[in-house]
Amino acid sequence: MDGEELTEQETALYDRQIRVWGADAQRRLSKSHILVCGVKGTVAEFCKNIVLAGVGSLTLVDDRVVTDEALFSSNFLIPPDENVYRGKMLAELCCDSLKDFNPMVRVSVEKGDVSGFDGEFFNKYDVVVVSCCSLVTKKSVNEKCRKLSKHIAFYTVDCRDSSGEIFVDLQDHIYSKKKLEETVECKLQYPSFEEAISVPWRALPRRVSKLYFAMRVIEKFEAEGRHPGDVSIADLPDVLRLKKELCEANSLNESHIPDALLERLVTGTREFPPVCAVIGGILGQEVIKAISGKGDPLKNFFFFDAVDGKGIIEDISISNPKSGS
Repeated sequence: MDGEELTEQETALYDRQIRVWGADAQRRLSKSHILVCGVKGTVAEFCKNIVLAGVGSLTLVDDRVVTDEALFSSNFLIPPDENVYRGKMLAELCCDSLKDFNPMVRVSVEKGDVSGFDGEFFNKYDVVVVSCCSLVTKKSVNEKCRKLSKHIAFYTVDCRDSSGEIFVDLQDHIYSKKKLEETVECKLQYPSFEEAISVPWRALPRRVSKLYFAMRVIEKFEAEGRHPGDVSIADLPDVLRLKKELCEANSLNESHIPDALLERLVTGTREFPPVCAVIGGILGQEVIKAISGKGDPLKNFFFFDAVDGKGIIEDISISNPKSGS
């Protein structure tokens, strides 16, 4: 992301942002390359935000064909005209819509299944965001990014009904922040996605977000033969049975994963638009912080639930299994 300075046109277009976070941060944004896999409502919000912020390029991966059901989702990038969306892939349709937000950002589509891309494919990007994918794919893509010599910021995002989760892996991240009247350099070390979710539940403090455990139960259930998000109320007995097994195996009291919360997650398969705006907005801010190297980044989970209106940060790793705020 080092190299060319901002052009006169970029300086004029992003003048207000430059006043907020400085010309160097905007230059880094304008030279960054973002890969997004899986485009639903939350990701649509995120894409809109970073395109408006002025990233260099955004590449979308999602070969799913747009259906009538998708039209009633929270993805505002899908035009309501059947003649426009009929037979098109989600990535293609969202790409066309995003180009209208900022013509200075290069928005493109990459066809294929992200789980089949080799490690070198990800070397072209500075940030990789995955959504709507399996547990195996999350682990695989994260590990491929970590094996490259280039430090790639990796994120997963999942929104279900009125709640959602963001996971962040910035590997060894160096950033600057203001402390009193001076700017200090800080460093954070992140675990991989697999390392983070492998921390024994009994090693976590009691106040860890209930959403953390609930998301792991749903994730595990889907990994046993379902497509991501392909659950319904009919699956609740099996999900509750799996919860009981996981709690017993991890010496965790079942009250840490309320049945009502799991019921809400399996029943509300559609995203709640206001929650998409919140989580997509947080994700956009975190990616901007990672690219610019300015400000305290999130480490390493973020949870939001519209039921209580709380956003919670949890730092979950083997070396530091403690909750945040």
